[in-house]
Amino acid sequence: MNRFQVRKVAVLGAGVMGAQIAAHLVNCKVPVVLFDLPAKEGAKNGIVSKAVEGLKKLKPSPLGVPEDAALIGQANYEEHIEQLKDCDLVIEAIAERMDWKLDLYKKIAAHVAPHAILASNTSGLSITKLSEAIPEEMRARFCGIHFFNPPRYMALVELIPTPTTKPEVLDQLESFVTSGLGKSVVRAKDTPNFIANRVGIAGMLATIHEAAKAGLSYDVVDDLTGKKLGRASSGTFRTADVVGLDTMANVIKTLQDTLSADTDPFYASFATPPALKQLLEAGSLGQKTGAGFYKKVGKDIQRFDAASGNYVAGGGKADAIVDRILKKPAAERLKLLRESSNPQALFLWALMRNAFHYAAVHLGTIANSARDVDFAMRWGFGVKQGPFELWQQAGWKQVAEWVKADIDEGKALCKAPLPDWVFDGRDGVHAAEGSWSPAQKKNLPLSTLPVYGRQHFRENVLGADTTDAAGAGKTVHEDESMRLWTLDDEVLIASIKTKVHAIGPGVIEGLLKGTALAEDQYKGLVIWSPDDPFSYGADLQAMLPAFMKGGSKAIAPEIKKLQDALLSMRYANVPTIAAVRGMALGGGCEIVVHCAKRVVAMESYIGLVEVGVGLIPGGGGLTYIARRAAEMAAPANVDVFAFVRESFVNPAMAKVGTSAIESRKLGYLLDSDIIVPHKDELLYVAIAQAKAMFDSGYRAPARKLFPVAGRSAIATIKGQLANMRDGGFISAHDFHISGLIADVVCGGDVDAGSLVNEEYLMSLERKHFCSLLDHPKTQERIMGMMQTGKPVRN
Repeated sequence: MNRFQVRKVAVLGAGVMGAQIAAHLVNCKVPVVLFDLPAKEGAKNGIVSKAVEGLKKLKPSPLGVPEDAALIGQANYEEHIEQLKDCDLVIEAIAERMDWKLDLYKKIAAHVAPHAILASNTSGLSITKLSEAIPEEMRARFCGIHFFNPPRYMALVELIPTPTTKPEVLDQLESFVTSGLGKSVVRAKDTPNFIANRVGIAGMLATIHEAAKAGLSYDVVDDLTGKKLGRASSGTFRTADVVGLDTMANVIKTLQDTLSADTDPFYASFATPPALKQLLEAGSLGQKTGAGFYKKVGKDIQRFDAASGNYVAGGGKADAIVDRILKKPAAERLKLLRESSNPQALFLWALMRNAFHYAAVHLGTIANSARDVDFAMRWGFGVKQGPFELWQQAGWKQVAEWVKADIDEGKALCKAPLPDWVFDGRDGVHAAEGSWSPAQKKNLPLSTLPVYGRQHFRENVLGADTTDAAGAGKTVHEDESMRLWTLDDEVLIASIKTKVHAIGPGVIEGLLKGTALAEDQYKGLVIWSPDDPFSYGADLQAMLPAFMKGGSKAIAPEIKKLQDALLSMRYANVPTIAAVRGMALGGGCEIVVHCAKRVVAMESYIGLVEVGVGLIPGGGGLTYIARRAAEMAAPANVDVFAFVRESFVNPAMAKVGTSAIESRKLGYLLDSDIIVPHKDELLYVAIAQAKAMFDSGYRAPARKLFPVAGRSAIATIKGQLANMRDGGFISAHDFHISGLIADVVCGGDVDAGSLVNEEYLMSLERKHFCSLLDHPKTQERIMGMMQTGKPVRN
């Protein structure tokens, strides 16, 4: 098989985007060298060195673990340009200046390897015009690649070909970006700001315009346009602050400079809003400068008041009646908003009408199909539905008539009519055979690139022919808590169905049943659910009736069942694989660590967090820590306490890995576990691992005794905890809980080096877990969490 291999990447430009793209490449184990101009003073790599150092301080972190910044190669164009010849992919990410980019291409052209792809990470400049500065022989391997900020967390990458880009080059790059970097790719046409920013920024400008027209404050608008509307929780103005008001202004300027009233009938609405001008002139650029549309003062969030130029108290919310409308089905929701007399409701209808209008008018020129617009908005702006999906769900023909009426009555942003294809009798733009392309006058199917064969349940749009994981394959057993099923009759899949995949009696029974079935009839068991999270842990609500009736004695048997289920997975005669994405907390973490292997999405957050509700891990999490400490100490021939002391902190402080990479550092993943960049490839990789392990003659690990640190180590840890308690860093109850954790991970009241087994340590866990259930302080924490969702500090 001849495939494009990316052995090394060069990123040109150590600015905000360039440095973060380099960081994400490192996260995905792709060797990278980051270039910039030579510094005028000091070390010539000074600019790059400063940028790399800055990556460690950014929040949210662009790196899986800060120390991986050292893996980014540092270079400058004067001394190291020859290194480009060793790179298979060169990503240019310098400032959005056409003249600077063209000059750089001339400088590097002779040094780029003949087989390498050269791509510009521009947010809106013409890729075709950029290609004109490149030698003719390189143009076939040149294209645009637009990462969204921040590159680690945002799913969308737009790929933009020029007329001379070879199709196979786009295919090669799309395959690498999808599987190698975990991104969701949309191919865009070479038009100003491409798809997501073209539609998204036009929508933000329209929102600002309609908000001013309706007299709504920024905080109210953000409450209306956040989660209530199926969008990112930051809404409109908070999102602008996070992105950076200077960045937003640059994208707006691209629209202003590259479009006109002749090329975009909405051009008049692209004027820079007066409030944005005020903030830019004041140097208030959003989150990075501490002030933008919002400003944090102490614990309070204040909003900018354009009329006075000052910051005033925030916290405005949507009207209750609008809240109720937004919970209605799509067709009823739009009708009620349009017909309401409430200014907030009319504002929301105007936003949706403008979105439908703009997307329909420009679909044929900016995108290959309606699906690309919906995907771009979903992946680039965090909306649950793109404009065409919502329009189709609400009733295509009726909504089209409403939009047309508003245009005719002068209520819309411009007088441009909806395209003729909107009224050709269709019921939408998404169908089983694909999504509508005005340019090709037919529905286009999803890409059939081989890389998408790794996504068993590929993301698609509403109205398309989508296979739902909940009903796919062959069901072996199903109840309200768990579905056991198979795609190929070789590997059994266990999917947790409870809310946030909480672990209650039904899930425990499902794990026991799944393990037994897998041992009897299949090559392995994969624990995977089609949605986030992996599991938030124990279902406290489900435990409450039993606790109220019989106290902790009634809970102990259920904890024993969980421990037995996890041990049965660990010692099963077929491989058990945890396919993890999102949160795996508490009991979810305990399921993960007891599997034979873990296949984990990059954005997975794993940890033992029971202290937050006044408990200790009860499903074998602490037993795992003690066993792993012994396993790590044995080859080094050192005291097991050295490893226990380091690992004890994680459950005692409820430390959670903020990436799969950090979760490995905390010890919840092993070096042999697999981190998968793309979350939708988890199931494919997990099934492949199960089969490979089984076919290679997998046998469960031998049950054996292992040494523990003993009572002297417990005393040492408790002495350190006492200092923290007496210094006011932890409460007396925190001290008590941490002491119980120390008791388990050190093996209880035994001599250092005593040999124990897992069942012994699990009995200690169970005993201490139940004792805490009876403690009034723990009961306060549990009730507080159940009532408010926030930890109680007592």
